[in-house]
Amino acid sequence: MELDIVYLYTALSLGLLGGFHCIGMCGPIAFSIGLDATNKFKFYTQNILYQLGRITTYSLLGGILGIVGKSFNIAGYQKYISIFAGILLILMVLLPGKTTEIGDNFRPINKFMIKIKLFLGRFLQRKDNTSRYLTGVLNGFLPCGAVYVALTSSIAAGGIIQGMLFMAVFGLGTFPFMFITTLTGKFIGAKVRFKILKIFPYFIILIGILFILRGLGLGIHLLSPSDKALKLEQRSHAKSCCH
Repeated sequence: MELDIVYLYTALSLGLLGGFHCIGMCGPIAFSIGLDATNKFKFYTQNILYQLGRITTYSLLGGILGIVGKSFNIAGYQKYISIFAGILLILMVLLPGKTTEIGDNFRPINKFMIKIKLFLGRFLQRKDNTSRYLTGVLNGFLPCGAVYVALTSSIAAGGIIQGMLFMAVFGLGTFPFMFITTLTGKFIGAKVRFKILKIFPYFIILIGILFILRGLGLGIHLLSPSDKALKLEQRSHAKSCCH
């Protein structure tokens, strides 16, 4: 089953807007990777490797959560997981403190994050290409509100491959701003970033409403297609793949 084009646009838009949030969270690490500006090829290569490392982790996490979506899809409850993901996204905006407390109070997650930060510190001290890529991989595991939102959304994608693709597109959306930030060593102006971050919660709520509508299957083309329309679309995709 292919990933719905609506989800792809959602993932890309979420990444582009979330990129401003990622700059604030991951910017200090990006500044610390110590790219060699005297060697232009190495400078750009290591920057790209660092960004690809983040996208790799996002994709893997999306695949893991996609297993949940796949399980519900097989059981015929995909529409319910879409509604659940939509409600959860809205709650993440309305109850921001509560959503982060769950992870903060879970001891295994805290231990895992401590190990991630220790490994991250070691790789930051190295200057080779592999270390830059692994720095990005480890960076992808660090807590970030925008990533939490994207991961929640990836559950509704409906499968392992779909979840990975959703998070990969999200990661590509964050790429431009993070790449430029690492390249220039400067944050985007505080006023511009503040305005974007004010829009971000409303966008999350919009995504939440979209997922709820998709789950309800109201028969609205693209926005909330009926179960029958989705089945016909899946059959047409299957036939096109066979020929």
